[in-house]
Amino acid sequence: MDSALSTIGLPVALGFIMFGLGLGLTPADFARVGKHPKAVVVALGCQLVLLPAICFGLVVLFDLPPLLGIGMMLLAASPGGTTANLYSHLFRGDVALNITLTAINSVISVVTLPIITSLAIRYYDRGDEVQLPLIEVVKVFALVLVPVLIGMAVRRRSPGFAARMDKPVRIASAVILAVLVLAILLGELENVADYFAAVGAVAGLFCAASLVVGYVVPKALGITEAQAIASSMEIGVHNATLAIFVAVEVLDSVEISVPAAVYSLFMFVLAALWGVFVSRRVAAAEATRASA
Repeated sequence: MDSALSTIGLPVALGFIMFGLGLGLTPADFARVGKHPKAVVVALGCQLVLLPAICFGLVVLFDLPPLLGIGMMLLAASPGGTTANLYSHLFRGDVALNITLTAINSVISVVTLPIITSLAIRYYDRGDEVQLPLIEVVKVFALVLVPVLIGMAVRRRSPGFAARMDKPVRIASAVILAVLVLAILLGELENVADYFAAVGAVAGLFCAASLVVGYVVPKALGITEAQAIASSMEIGVHNATLAIFVAVEVLDSVEISVPAAVYSLFMFVLAALWGVFVSRRVAAAEATRASA
């Protein structure tokens, strides 16, 4: 990846996306856990426990090369992205729950992402090649959390401005991620076919599993339909920009960022298809009950 893009573009992109997240947050979003504790705990359990376990199983099953395996685990440890809120809105999910989950998981990942990534590095015995210095981790999450706090402050002082900027910021965030993915793939053009052959199936299966697990597990535990859809989108739509930033800027490896880039290509398509399927299923069930 071009040095200007990695040293300037990536931090600015991540900061902008997290600022956009902050524009949509209020302290009440964190307090909402007390109103829906079961839905939040179940979704976070899927995100923090089940997904890393599923991802690790796929990584081992497909015998990924070490750096791509580390990249997949880094992606699995990344919190939900702001695009999850948009998908949830489009497909009749509980958007308020999405916002709460994104806010809480972004804070929790300050601890869980370095732990899971470090375990992956240790599993592949790449400690000499790939370093995750504590000071760099602190810098990353300062870059993550400070823009969120600034966005929340702007919302508090100018709620009208925050509301007007909501849609443009979401669209811009998706465009930024698309540009990052394209930059990574173009930068590794000579290896793209090999990377897709190696990690494409794992990324696609992990994306599908994330969406399905995020819906099925909450439903099985008695969570409402709208909350299950929100959970599914939150768990399936990862903050790939954060994973790419950590891979390139902290771990100093474009190859480790490739799984997040490939996952993003699947994520936008599979999340949309899954959302259409689930929302139609819900609409059909409601029509059946209404005619009964």
